[in-house]
Amino acid sequence: MDQAPIRLGVNIDHVATLRRLRDTPYPDIVEAARAVLAGGADQITVHLREDRRHIVDSDVARLKRELDADVNLEMAATEEMHDIAVALHPHSICIVPEKREERTTEGGLDFSSAARNRLYETIARDASEYGILPVFFVEPDPEHLEMSARLGARGVELHTGALCLAHQAGDSDGLEAEWARVVQAVRVGRDLGLSIHAGHGIDYEIAPRLATIEGIREYNIGHAIVCEAVFVGLEEATRRMKALLTKGT
Repeated sequence: MDQAPIRLGVNIDHVATLRRLRDTPYPDIVEAARAVLAGGADQITVHLREDRRHIVDSDVARLKRELDADVNLEMAATEEMHDIAVALHPHSICIVPEKREERTTEGGLDFSSAARNRLYETIARDASEYGILPVFFVEPDPEHLEMSARLGARGVELHTGALCLAHQAGDSDGLEAEWARVVQAVRVGRDLGLSIHAGHGIDYEIAPRLATIEGIREYNIGHAIVCEAVFVGLEEATRRMKALLTKGT
């Protein structure tokens, strides 16, 4: 079976983090987006956190208004973020867990609360009605994928953090165990009819191997690309990552 071309979403939150360090008007978030699009990115990914620690509301509005490009809005499952998504109408939303004390998202969604699950379901349903693709950020666990489908997600982004950490630490046993989890999750997700995405911790070494897994439709990558951009610029850093993902298929 032929696989559809892989999509690369570049998360530009860290560009906004640089701006926030000194509260300057630069670097400009739209110019950063234009650079990664020139490098072959298929969409711009931003996480509008509840504490607005990097991306702010006006950033998302400008990206939507000034660019002819897909915007993927990562967001917590709250009524505030639901209303923002409906108003801004991004291409897709990715519902993620969020803790104020964390530096970055630490794991997939928690499905243990009936009330929280009802909120996930409401947001997914309303997003679909407005033509927005609802995606859940989940651990590579079959039960979590099944729950996502049941609650109305049309896609899932598999949390690859544990896999990437094992790779970076040289933990071959841990890497193979996590690799098996991801492969199984992709298979289960495809059987459920979900669009399968992957993200978190993906760097230039693990990317081409991940791209050999048939069925992953989209990768959302930020930190590695922004770090590489320190040396080669955002456009070239994006081009190199896109080439690695394409080479792996």
